[in-house]
Formats: sequence, structure tokens, C-alpha cells
Amino acid sequence: MLKILFSAAILLMGGLGFTETALFGRFVIHTDGGRIGGLSAVHIGDDGSTIIAVSDRGMLMQGTISRDAEGQISGIAMGTPVSIENADLPGGLTNNDSEGIAVAPDGTIYVSFEGQHRVGKFANFGAAEQTLPVPREFEALQDNSSLEALAIDADGALYTIPERSGRYDRPFPVYRYKDGKWDQPYAIPRTGAYLMVGADFGPDGMLYVLERDFSGFGFYTRVRRLDLDAATAETILETGIGVHGNMEGISVWQTADSQVIMTLIADNNFRSILTNEIAEYRIDG
Repeated sequence: MLKILFSAAILLMGGLGFTETALFGRFVIHTDGGRIGGLSAVHIGDDGSTIIAVSDRGMLMQGTISRDAEGQISGIAMGTPVSIENADLPGGLTNNDSEGIAVAPDGTIYVSFEGQHRVGKFANFGAAEQTLPVPREFEALQDNSSLEALAIDADGALYTIPERSGRYDRPFPVYRYKDGKWDQPYAIPRTGAYLMVGADFGPDGMLYVLERDFSGFGFYTRVRRLDLDAATAETILETGIGVHGNMEGISVWQTADSQVIMTLIADNNFRSILTNEIAEYRIDG
């Protein structure tokens, strides 16, 4: 079985082409007295006016986004966070360390967890969790560094990626849930000290992966765009230290005039020196 997984894996190498990515706007979601924080994943609705976020303390929250005439965020009204409920698991941060989010067109919400390594399905916002089958491969993942990124493709297949691969020279495995079964059809090369923290499929059908590095003094942010069919990858964003905070979530969507926007969200770790920052980039090419 292991040999089949390795032979089926595709190592995504550097691609060709040129993409221009320009900062479009920034906004900070207020903590509301500490009620809102630890935002580790984000989903922006197709029209850019709705937001669903997940906190790494087992909370889901949704809100409404206001935008100005140019489309930049002018305000965000967040609703009351809702606790993730799973009657089959004991409570606590370890089991409900929620890190990734993917939302299907019918409103079904999927969340990945790095405490109790799993992916949960929620029929709608506020529904109880239905845990998807847990493959044996998840049991070997590192504690506090497992299923950080989660995305859903146009056909409804789920893709999840652990934060760490286990070694600097080992690619990140990409696990896929399709037709009721898990497999590992892809692997993403690990370059530099970056860790995997988020993923989303864009309107172009390509997989955008968000990666983060921390120097001890500040954060670096990188986004790679992957064409899984062609087995290519292109770095479309790489910032210097401190340009952004602890970016952990990514959502790629399209405006009414077909402009592709990449929304990133930061985890403030519930610390006053960090913010719930949102940064949006226009992607051309």
C-alpha cells in the first residue's frame, strides 16, 4: 500500500508564467473584549459580503462584510461565536483545535483539526459535528502540527494538508477525501522553513496554499498556486518579515467583474500585541 501511495504522488515543481499580486486592502477585526480571536481559517462568500471563520479554540463564527465603492473592506459585523459540538469526543482545546475550513456550495461546512486528527462535517452553521472516517495515516501525524489546511474542489472532494511534513526534506502530503474514501494523490515539496497553514481552491480551479515562517521577531507569509493536473507550482506572494501578522487562513474568490481576490486572515493567538488582521490581494494573471 505504501508503494502505491508513493508511486501515485506528484511532486509539484516550479511552474512557468507570471502573476501580478497587489495588496488591495487591510482591515482588523476587533476582538470584542477577547471574544473573537485565534482565527485560523476563513471562507469569504462569492460576493465578498459574507465571512465564516474558525477559531483554534473550537469556535465557528460568521459575519457580514461592508465594502466601499472600490470594493475594499470598510466594516465587518461578526455574530456570536458558536462552539463546535461532538458528542463522541470529550471536550477541551486538545480535541477541538480547529484549524482549516471549507464550505460546499450547499452550505455544508467542513473543519479540520490538529488536536484529535480528523475532519468534521457540519450540515450548516451551528450544527453538530459528523466526523468523517479517520484513515490510519492520520494517526502518525505530529501533535499540534497536523491537519492545518483544508480545501474543497469543484467536484466536492476535500483536500487536507498537515502543518509539518516531519522533515525539512520531506514533501507535505496532500490527503484527499473523495467518494467516501481517503487517498494521498499529491505531495508538495517543502522549501525553506515555511510551514503549511491554509489552502483554498480558486475560481480558476487551482489550489492556493498559504505558508508561514516565524523568525522570533516577526512572521513571513508566502502563497503558492498549484496546478494539480499539470503538477506545477508558482509562488505568487512572498512577504518580508513583519509585513503581516500570523497569517493562517486563506480564501480565494471572484468579484462580479471577474477580479480574483485572495483574502488572508491572521491568528492573534489571543495576545494583545497581535491582531485579527485581514489582508486582501488582487491577483492578475
